[in-house]
Amino acid sequence: MQKSNQETIGRQPVRRVVIAGGGTAGWMAAAVISKILGKTLDITLVESDEIGSVGVGEATIPSLIRFHQLLELNEADFMRATQATFKLGISFENWRAPGEDYIHSFGLTGIDHWTAGFQHFWLKGRERGLAGDFGDYCLELRSAQLGRFAHLPNDVMNYAYHLDATLYARFLRKFSEGFGVTRIEGKIGEVMLDAASGHVTGLKLDHGAVVEGDLFVDCTGFRSLLLGQTMGVEYEDWSQWLFNDTAIAVQTELMGEPVPMTRAIAHGAGWQWRIPLQHRVGNGHVFSSKHMDGEEAMQILLGNLQGEPLTQPRVIKFKPGQRKQSWKGNVVAIGLSGGFLEPIESTSIHLIQRNLIRLMQLFPSNGIRRSDIDEFNTQARSEIVHIRDFLILHYKVTRRADTPYWDAARNMEVPASLQHRIDLFRETGRVFRTEGELFTESSWLQVMLGQGLTPEQHHQSADLMGDAELSQFLNSIRQKIERTVQQLPPHQAYIQRFCRAPRPT
Repeated sequence: MQKSNQETIGRQPVRRVVIAGGGTAGWMAAAVISKILGKTLDITLVESDEIGSVGVGEATIPSLIRFHQLLELNEADFMRATQATFKLGISFENWRAPGEDYIHSFGLTGIDHWTAGFQHFWLKGRERGLAGDFGDYCLELRSAQLGRFAHLPNDVMNYAYHLDATLYARFLRKFSEGFGVTRIEGKIGEVMLDAASGHVTGLKLDHGAVVEGDLFVDCTGFRSLLLGQTMGVEYEDWSQWLFNDTAIAVQTELMGEPVPMTRAIAHGAGWQWRIPLQHRVGNGHVFSSKHMDGEEAMQILLGNLQGEPLTQPRVIKFKPGQRKQSWKGNVVAIGLSGGFLEPIESTSIHLIQRNLIRLMQLFPSNGIRRSDIDEFNTQARSEIVHIRDFLILHYKVTRRADTPYWDAARNMEVPASLQHRIDLFRETGRVFRTEGELFTESSWLQVMLGQGLTPEQHHQSADLMGDAELSQFLNSIRQKIERTVQQLPPHQAYIQRFCRAPRPT
C-alpha cells in the first residue's frame, strides 16, 4: 500500500462516501448517513462475507433510543428483528469483594437539593438509622431487582436493550438499502492514495474492482485498515489502567426468563458477562492474559455457564485504547478501527453512534477543512477519556485482595482526572458531572458506593432537617417508587405483549 506523510485538506465537495467494512459500525454508519444525507450522496459499503464481525457487544445504553428516534425506527419492529430484551442496568457481582453485589442502573437516585445531591441526605439518614439501601430510591434499580418493566408516561423509565449484534447489522442493512446504499461484496486488497494530498482515492478489491470516493469511513475493526495501517495514525495504549486484553465469547440456551439487566460477574483475573436475549444468552469472559492463561480462562467461562452452548467459544484479542486521531485527511474511523474499551459498561455501540452524529454535525459537504477535523478529534477524544476514567473506577475502587490481578488494580496509579473525582467523593461526598460527558452523577454515585467507597462527611444542608422531616422525605421517595414498581408487569410478560420475536429456525 502506498503511504504519504503529506496531508492537504481537500476543498472539493464530498459527493461519494465509501464505508469500508460492515458489521454493527458499518451498517450504523450507512443507516445514519443515508437517512440524513442520502438524497445528496452516493453511498457505497464494501464488506466481505468471509470476514466476520466481532459482534459480542450485545448490551447497549439508553442513548441508542435517541439514535433510533433520529432514524425514525419502530421500536417494536427493531426488537423483534434483533431478538432484543429490555435492559435497566448492570448487576456487578463480586466486584466490591467476593460475595458482594450491587447494581448500576440507568435511573436517577432520589431527589437533589440545589445545594447538594441526594446522597448527602441519604448519608445523613444512614447515620441516623433512617435510610434503606441507596438503590431503594431509584425506580430503574428496583425494577431491575424485581424483574419488572413497562414503558411509562413522560419517559420516566430509563432503559436500553440487549440485542443480537449480527441481526442488528442485518436489520440496518435492509434499512440503509432502502435509502439507496449500495453494498459491494469483496475483500479490500489495496488502499489507493493520492501521492500529492495523502488522501485515499479508492479501495481496490480482491476481484479487481476499484471503489472510488471523496470521504472514507473506516469500519474495518481492530485492523484499522485505512486510518491505522494506511494513514499511519498511531494507537494510544491504555493497558496500564485497563489490564484486560482477551475475551472468550459463547452463546447458550436461555434458561428461565430473561432478566432486564446485564450481569457482570468478577473472577480472579477479569469478569464474565451474561446478556439475555429473547431466545438465547450471550456469554463471555474478559480477562488479562498477563494474570491468567487462556486455558484457565476458558475453564472458568465454561464452568460458569447456564444452559447448553449453542456455538463454539471464540477468542478475541484486543488492546484497550484509541487512535491518536479519529479523523485524518479524508478518512474517519468509526467503531473498533478508532479504539476500543472493554464492554464493562456497554459503551461500544454508544461510541459508534456518537461519532456518527458528530460526523453528521461536521459533515464536509463543501470540502474537508482542518477546523472540522480538529473539532471532531477534540470532541471524540474528550468523550472516550471520560468513559475510560469511569471504567477504571470499577477496578481501582475495590476491596478485593484475593489475587495478584485485583491487588494490581487496587494499587495502580490512575489518571489525575479520575483520582480527583475519587478524592472529592471520599472527602466530601460530592460528585460533579463534566459538561458533555456520558455518565451522570447518579452513575458515579451508584458505582462508587457500590464498590464500597464511603464519604467522610455529608453536606451541611442535610443537617437542617430533623429526624422526623428527614425520615418523611426519604420514605416518601421510597414508597412512591415501590408503588410504581409493584404496578409494573414482569419483564417477560411485557416482551411477549410488545415485541415477541419468532424463534430462530
